[in-house]
Amino acid sequence: MSMRAVFSSSLSHSLCNFNAEHSRSVSLSSNSVSFGRNVSGMVVCATKGGNNRTLTGVLFEPFEEVKKELDLVPTAPQFSLARHKYVDESEAAINEQINVEYNVSYVYHAMYAYFDRDNVALKGLAKFFKESSEEERGHAEKLMEYQNKRGGKVKLQSIVRPLSEFDHADKGDALYAMELTLSLEKLTNEKLLHLHSVATKNGDVQLADFVESEFLGEQVEAIKKISEYVAQLRRVGKGHGVWHFNQTLLHGEAA
Repeated sequence: MSMRAVFSSSLSHSLCNFNAEHSRSVSLSSNSVSFGRNVSGMVVCATKGGNNRTLTGVLFEPFEEVKKELDLVPTAPQFSLARHKYVDESEAAINEQINVEYNVSYVYHAMYAYFDRDNVALKGLAKFFKESSEEERGHAEKLMEYQNKRGGKVKLQSIVRPLSEFDHADKGDALYAMELTLSLEKLTNEKLLHLHSVATKNGDVQLADFVESEFLGEQVEAIKKISEYVAQLRRVGKGHGVWHFNQTLLHGEAA
């Protein structure tokens, strides 16, 4: 036997049999690992015959806890693999909100077509309503993307045919259209708050966060902006003031 082997064997024997007067041993699992502490530090001695029991105090056992999740993974091809903690009520509420956004977009598109007529010729208002229509359609598509992300199914519903004429004998077309827009924005906000309440009721934190971060703040800003437009159009009346208001929208200036 080499000197190195003799030294290693002697050292191991000495460490595992140090003076009991200056040490204490704590067993973590039967015949597997023991700790010895003396005045100079801690020594760990591994012994034969140890079993494979899990150490006490372990809070997370993934291979045990994942078994219940494995049982919930669908095997039929018509069911989503991504769906998790997503109830039918939330799925239906998302589809309802998609329909709301498409309907509002359709109304704004009709307004764009009206103000773009040659005998109306308010290009600034036409531009504003075209952009508003595209924005609402973008909201619908964002909701559709989220529906798919959570494992739901997008179910598009019928869209109501909007008005094609927006002239009003007392208010004029610009003010009437803008007041209608304000009402639609407030209605959309109510629908979004309902969607948020559905998420909260069902403990769906992800859906609640999605509605808050992507829609609610923006909706408050939109209501404030349209309210100011309505107030300004009420001041200018139906004459030259409407044309001036239209020009500020056309050139991107603050109305």
